[in-house]
Amino acid sequence: MLKVADIDVAYGHAKVLYNIFLELEAGKTVFIVGRNGAGKTTLLKSIVGLIRPIKGSIYYDNENITGLLPNKLYHRGIRYVNQDKKVFGSLTVQENIELAAFSSGEPLSRALNKVLEIYPKMKEFLQLKAGQLSGGQRQVLLIGQALVGDPRLMLIDEPTQGLAAVVINDIAKILSRLRGKLTTIIVEQNLPLVSRLADQVIVLKEGKVSRILNDVSEIRNIALLEKSL
Repeated sequence: MLKVADIDVAYGHAKVLYNIFLELEAGKTVFIVGRNGAGKTTLLKSIVGLIRPIKGSIYYDNENITGLLPNKLYHRGIRYVNQDKKVFGSLTVQENIELAAFSSGEPLSRALNKVLEIYPKMKEFLQLKAGQLSGGQRQVLLIGQALVGDPRLMLIDEPTQGLAAVVINDIAKILSRLRGKLTTIIVEQNLPLVSRLADQVIVLKEGKVSRILNDVSEIRNIALLEKSL
């Protein structure tokens, strides 16, 4: 479904990613782990068109999408949930969902149902200004918006960062529900969560792929994950 073929990525003269080669199967939940500065966010941004690689190519369903703008990739079924948890704070929660429905061409009623299906509590907040939501509720809203329009590939950057344990549990339940329904690539530092949900783990170290774990027993081994970083 997705192939990252030998890409290098740089910010100006500073190279961040080196010779990244990945092949991801449809329907899998893939986690990218690594220490701060390893290039995890840069890799996601490269896939969704926010940064263009200086070398190599990215293929989606056998189409070369290298250099395509994010709006073009959006309409090909690729979604990106940034780690900043930014919503349109002056608009209501429902209006935020309406924007996603408008962008995707999906009826509002169906868009609302998708968000409420993954997080029924959101019904209580539909008329609330989105800026009044907690960080966890904003994260849920952003994931819900990304589901509007039937995406096939979703990239999520640090969904549990800065959240309380009880909220992390809600996020984990949502991510678990998505397993098998679409392909997800998630940057995450919470290794217990990674071990519970991952079909594959990609370890980045200093801008390079240092290890790829496909075996369930290896993925479930927290000590091995920590040692790999």
